Amino acid sequence: MKQSVVVAIVTGASRGAGRGIAIALGRHGCTVYVTGRSLREADSPLPGTIFETADLVTAAGGKGIAVCVDHNNDADVAALFDQVKREQGRLDILVSNAFQSHDDLAKPGHFWEKPLNQVDMWDVGLRGAYVASYHAAKIFSSQQHGLLVFTSAPGAQHYVFGPAYGVHKAGLDKMAADMAVDFKDFNVASISIWMGALLTDRLLKMIEAEPERYAYLNPAKMETPEFTGHIIWALFNDPDVMAISGQHLIGAELAIKYNIKDSEGRQPPSYRDTYGVAPVQQHPFVIKG
Repeated sequence: MKQSVVVAIVTGASRGAGRGIAIALGRHGCTVYVTGRSLREADSPLPGTIFETADLVTAAGGKGIAVCVDHNNDADVAALFDQVKREQGRLDILVSNAFQSHDDLAKPGHFWEKPLNQVDMWDVGLRGAYVASYHAAKIFSSQQHGLLVFTSAPGAQHYVFGPAYGVHKAGLDKMAADMAVDFKDFNVASISIWMGALLTDRLLKMIEAEPERYAYLNPAKMETPEFTGHIIWALFNDPDVMAISGQHLIGAELAIKYNIKDSEGRQPPSYRDTYGVAPVQQHPFVIKG
């Protein structure tokens, strides 16, 4: 089932991956609801607001709609989905990308030597993703159609920055797998995409501050924030997407499958090829209440 204009929500889209994904979907003519908390440049040490992203979506050829949402506030999230239903009457794609990161996350040290606030990413990144999926599922199941995407990373399978980050990513993968079981009879696909190292303002700032530490990162092989958005669009248009629902997939490998190139014709490498890390798929045994 394809609509003339696809309606999407991209959470955490003030900057970074969320912004890139929203703009990419805009390039494909989507109406994109852009959520986040940054209303002014002064709201974050990094550049970007939901209004800027919405404008960029519109400039790319879609329609960007900025909605201020604290994904740690259930009422905010419920109001977002009520707004989408009221204004559009449906929802086609939810990209669950929002999470709360702190600058101390990437600093050296054992997890107990870092501030306890590292665990905050579970509130927005995991609980917030569950709440957004809960509301999206009500729309998706009633219309017998939809794509739910979690933006994850290889840190779900190997150590990156400590257990707080790893549990966040592994939790998203597990959410995608289990939600796919419940969605199976409703023609709704649930997929977790492992993104590679992204050319975001945050990561570029980290590389600039500690070039020796991040020398293993080659910008020529990193992904732009828009790359995953084009992959999501291909998934949405894949008539066989239900066959891979519930899986954790490497974005760079999906790009090869769908013949998608990144900027300047680049083909970012798969984490499987560069580091030997690959998703471990969930066992098919199911117990339902």
